[in-house]
Amino acid sequence: MQDVPRELFGHVFRDPALVEQALTHRSYGVPHNERLEFIGDAVLNCIVGFDLYERFGDLSEGELSRTRAHLVNGDMLAQLARRMQLGPLLRLGDGETRTGGADRASILADALEAVFGAIFIDGGYGAARTAVETVYGNVLRAADPRALAKDAKTRLQEWLQARRQPLPEYAVIATTGEAHEQHFEVECRVPGLGLVAQGSGLSRRAAEQEAAARMYGLVAARGAA
Repeated sequence: MQDVPRELFGHVFRDPALVEQALTHRSYGVPHNERLEFIGDAVLNCIVGFDLYERFGDLSEGELSRTRAHLVNGDMLAQLARRMQLGPLLRLGDGETRTGGADRASILADALEAVFGAIFIDGGYGAARTAVETVYGNVLRAADPRALAKDAKTRLQEWLQARRQPLPEYAVIATTGEAHEQHFEVECRVPGLGLVAQGSGLSRRAAEQEAAARMYGLVAARGAA
């Protein structure tokens, strides 16, 4: 764990206690970041939603909601948090530290939302919007609702083909349950990028779709770097 910074995502905190709280997991002690995460989730949804509303005047409410959901899901947030090297800044309890909590997707996603919440409280909507745009970079600007309307496997394949990358490979890594109620674990690999993502579902197809969606989050975040 590094020293808690005074500045994050282009925002200099007037109240350093806010950023310290935003980076504190409940396993470390109190005050922790769950209340700030609550605010950050609302702020992020508002900022991303308004951005989409401004840029895509022809989209219905449902289309806007689906596009926003893709941009603010936990997998996307975790990948962006990794790209911004948020993990080493987190304050975690000994147990979470030993088990790799600083790179756990749920912890990273929650912390990133908490930081957005802290910036909003410290500097207002404008500061929060600047921070979101800094973190998201091209991921937000390049969002294509038409592509996001496609299923995850198609979306991933087209993204890779457009960049002359090899197609993804899918493999079942585990199957559990009785024959009439099986649960599948699938791994998606993109050999040319050295990336791996996993998905699960009650059918192989559903598991592949979930793995593809997570992989798309990985490659989209990497493409914004």
